[in-house]
Amino acid sequence: MSTTTKNKMTRRQVLGGLGLTLAAVPLSQLLACGDKDPGTGEAGWATGGTAAMTGASTYPNPFASDSGTACKLTCEQILGPCHGTTLVRKDISEGHDGLPVRLAFRVLDESCKPVPGATVDIWHAGPEGVYSGDDMHPFCNPDNQEARAARWFRGVQTTDVDGRVDFDTCFPGWYKGRATHIHFTINIAGTESVTAQLYFQDSLNDDITGTQPLYTTRGQRDTRNTADLVVAQEQLGDFIFQTRKMPDGAMLAWKTFIVRSSTGTPLCKANSKTLQDLIDAGFDPNDPNAPPPAFP
Repeated sequence: MSTTTKNKMTRRQVLGGLGLTLAAVPLSQLLACGDKDPGTGEAGWATGGTAAMTGASTYPNPFASDSGTACKLTCEQILGPCHGTTLVRKDISEGHDGLPVRLAFRVLDESCKPVPGATVDIWHAGPEGVYSGDDMHPFCNPDNQEARAARWFRGVQTTDVDGRVDFDTCFPGWYKGRATHIHFTINIAGTESVTAQLYFQDSLNDDITGTQPLYTTRGQRDTRNTADLVVAQEQLGDFIFQTRKMPDGAMLAWKTFIVRSSTGTPLCKANSKTLQDLIDAGFDPNDPNAPPPAFP
């Protein structure tokens, strides 16, 4: 299935000029799959990838009681440098280990009516903070031939009559200069509707990177949501997942997108002010040949 082809920026070009100070946080205590949290007595998060989602058929519909959704348009963020060829599938993990996650998305129009037939394309880094694929900037997976030969953590699905799609994946890892995030782009009738990124609560990120196998080896991430310089901080709350731990230890994470019913209408923007100022001045963050931005 073809996806919209776009030029790509490098992380160094957009983030390298931001003067980010990178610091590692010491590792936290490991909590293995099936162990109890000594603080709460609750079962820990599952490990082992999507194969550990033993209760998947009984996961609840997170949108069943979400009748009070405000029809606020989902705004645009940058595509990023690591968008690449995708595959039509629900399970995007390719057997990769990690904390299993069911991602549930719903696409609605401005009047909160479901949008069937829209394609939702998602991609994110693996637990080690590396993207798969060989058709993007090498900075996305430098010197990692295994990652370049794979397509894990990439997939596209078409919304059903309720405007919903689901993906089974693993919790994404972090990489320098960015908060933990998942990319998405939505196309309606072959035309891009909105492209942006989604985030998890900082407290949840701290829990996972501090206690879970694969994630603890890299320590706590260096950039919290409140320090991320891609998303406008005043709009950050619009891009945070709602989450819930399932009885089998997997995570259910969900988000509703509100898209314009008409194409070609200018989108609202959710880039950070500094980045948006540069874009307004002519800097193209999706151009891999663009010089690094001269951030103040």
